[in-house]
Amino acid sequence: MAKRKVDTENRGFQTRWESEYMFTKVAGKPVCLLCGESVAVLKEYNLRRHYETKHADKNKNMDMEQRLQKAEELKRGLKSRQALFKKAKSQGQAAVKASFILAEEIAKSARPFTEGDFIKNCMIKVCDEVCPEKRQLFLNVSLSRNTIAERVDQLSINLKEQLVKKGKDFIAYSLAVDESTDISDIAQLSIFIRGVDSNLSVTEEFLALRPMHGTTTGHDLYEEVSRCVNEMELPWEKLVGLTTDGAPAMCGHRSGLVAKIREKMQEENATGELTAYHCIIHQEALCGKALKMEHVMSITTRTVNFIRAKGLNHRQFKAFLTELETEHGDLPYHTEVRWLSQGKVLQRCFELREEICLFLDSKGKDTTQLRD
Repeated sequence: MAKRKVDTENRGFQTRWESEYMFTKVAGKPVCLLCGESVAVLKEYNLRRHYETKHADKNKNMDMEQRLQKAEELKRGLKSRQALFKKAKSQGQAAVKASFILAEEIAKSARPFTEGDFIKNCMIKVCDEVCPEKRQLFLNVSLSRNTIAERVDQLSINLKEQLVKKGKDFIAYSLAVDESTDISDIAQLSIFIRGVDSNLSVTEEFLALRPMHGTTTGHDLYEEVSRCVNEMELPWEKLVGLTTDGAPAMCGHRSGLVAKIREKMQEENATGELTAYHCIIHQEALCGKALKMEHVMSITTRTVNFIRAKGLNHRQFKAFLTELETEHGDLPYHTEVRWLSQGKVLQRCFELREEICLFLDSKGKDTTQLRD
């Protein structure tokens, strides 16, 4: 004989059970209004047995009208408690969401995680002036250093999961790879991805930043790129493009990164051809070096250093520009490491050439070359 299933017996909660047994229905389950316990199976026998064994002695002198009144009071109390819990839950969720939003803004602006405490103090002071009754809500937003670090880590994991999910729909993708050294002399390998799906929707994201503490040969670069591609579950046969700079470790015909990736694609039986591109910005840098502008940069750098190196000259020059009401109020520095600053320095010096010559004349400096 087959077992009976409760779901097929059409057992429904009856209104009279509220006054007879002090039960009500909450989320599909019968719940006792007197003690808050729930009964697993919705049967009158179970409700009556619970009431008679636990509450019958306390309520035996009540008539039906009193039972109805008490049941209504208990139901109102239960609903108010449920509403309170729902409100507290929604407020808690809002506080967590606000914490994530602020953590994202702190990470985007590259500010230290300790800024969260400062932001929270500012929020509370504003709240005290604008809406003091909401002060507790702002206090519930956790913005401590550890919390911000945890939130940023969770956001990073979520972004990676989203990118992995999008990568499964790519019909083709390309990579851009660049290796540079930070201020602590650690090589940092940055990897970018651009993929397109069947709807021709293009996704371009920063894929990874990998520190390289040892050598940076073509094999080392290939190992890091290969590990990143495998972690993101990207198929090698869909790789169609690779952009690098002109370094031998990148473009070497035998042991460079491009050659290693082509070998990997052949091992994976990829039918497509990998197209290697050269970074356009690096080409501009090479062109800038090939222009032979030392005769221009030497006098320009010497002039800028004379104005900026000494605090007195710098202050007098800015005051001089302010007095003349020029469009620009200062001169920028130029450094070889940040080669893009070269064009900015030359442009600013050209725009302020008359003012610079007047200032140097007042200092007794020769301006023959600058006036040429």
